[in-house]
Amino acid sequence: MNIIITGAGKGIGYELTKYLSENHNIIAISRDVSQLKKNDNLHPFSYDINLTEGSNTLFDFIKTKLGHIDILINNAGILINKSYNQLLSNDIDEMLNTNVKAPFLLIQKLVPFMKKGSHIVNIGSMGGFQGSAKFLGLSIYSASKAALAILTECLAEELKDIDIQVNCLALGATQTEMLRSAFPDYTAPLKAFEMARFIAEFALNGNKYFNGKILPVSISTP
Repeated sequence: MNIIITGAGKGIGYELTKYLSENHNIIAISRDVSQLKKNDNLHPFSYDINLTEGSNTLFDFIKTKLGHIDILINNAGILINKSYNQLLSNDIDEMLNTNVKAPFLLIQKLVPFMKKGSHIVNIGSMGGFQGSAKFLGLSIYSASKAALAILTECLAEELKDIDIQVNCLALGATQTEMLRSAFPDYTAPLKAFEMARFIAEFALNGNKYFNGKILPVSISTP
């Protein structure tokens, strides 16, 4: 299959890219692709999804390397851990742009490359899952992931007529660089490669069973 993964330079995205590129054609998008080793199946592309500049170059690269897309995994995200009264306007813009606006614009641009039966997987968070436990310092991060979840439901309806499925995985805590930076004293129950294996299998097969769903991926009760 032909797969695009954003946020592929580290953490879950890196592990996803490494695992899926064993058997599938991957375009791995990240601002920093230095850890990704290009091979016949893996095509790293350095790109900031928040920038409109250079987008045509990205789409030309996709046309050249893949031609069409079977799976898009919107994994790129940002977490800024700050109390509500310490958040700056730039912090809010950065999280909303990276976690909601950029995935939407990428979907908008890439749908024409997708065939019937293609699958879009948005990587959400338990923080944005209604009724789940909430944590200090994550108000805008959680709100942005909640917005991504509702966006998933809406786009699944809009793309239903062209047979493209859209789902959102609301991930529980996973040990990544992003989590460690935000919560240095916390150790998550799952490692990045473990969560990546689950996401990979869901991306490949989940749209046979789900569409427009926000699925919690957590060992704790919301």
